[in-house]
Amino acid sequence: MIRVTKLSKQLPGKVNILSDISFEVGAGEFVAIKGASGSGKSMLLRCLALREPWSYGDYEVDGVSIFKKGFTGKLKVRREIAYLEEKPELLPNKTALKNVLIGARHQTPIWRRVTGMIRNDDYMGAMDMVEKMGLLDKAHRKGDKLSGGEKQRIAIARALVHGAKTLVVDEPVSGLDPHTAEQVLSDLKRMCQTQGITVVAVLSQGDWAERFADRILGLNGGKLVLDIKGRRMTAREKMLL
Repeated sequence: MIRVTKLSKQLPGKVNILSDISFEVGAGEFVAIKGASGSGKSMLLRCLALREPWSYGDYEVDGVSIFKKGFTGKLKVRREIAYLEEKPELLPNKTALKNVLIGARHQTPIWRRVTGMIRNDDYMGAMDMVEKMGLLDKAHRKGDKLSGGEKQRIAIARALVHGAKTLVVDEPVSGLDPHTAEQVLSDLKRMCQTQGITVVAVLSQGDWAERFADRILGLNGGKLVLDIKGRRMTAREKMLL
């Protein structure tokens, strides 16, 4: 479980990006974040992954107070919460499988990313995850030859192989055609249901959040203005965003 209490984020000059945001996310839950441009959606994800320092607030993951634990707490977040950007960063000259095995910049030591060295017992686990993503036939294709949707699914596989329990995903279907977008979101939903993976995703466009999420959080001006079950939103609720 993730518990966020009174998260606030200020930029220099006391510009508030996020203000007193509190919520909980349970294991295996798919939570969508919606809001207009500039509402603080991406900053919220970056704060959850500790890519940005908090100005104020408390943060608990599985009962562990992250900030009170200092380096140990931050290491827990680094290992267990994977941040996936809108356009995943893959090693272009490595195959999809090799990208999964090597891991992302924030998950694995730099020596492993540079040398590409892997353990033999990692290989089958990576292949199994690539297969679960429906990309076994693309396992040996170079990273720069994959489509946008394929890159997203390889990035998801990479995060899970290296121990992530929670995925915080920024606009995972932006720029994808509807069929591919549905595949990516179906994969995420299935992993929540079958593997207990937690997903917190910015889904600001269309009705993807209403169709796939268990809960929808809405931001407006850096404040949490909506927390509802995943369903079709009312006109009033949409007006809050």
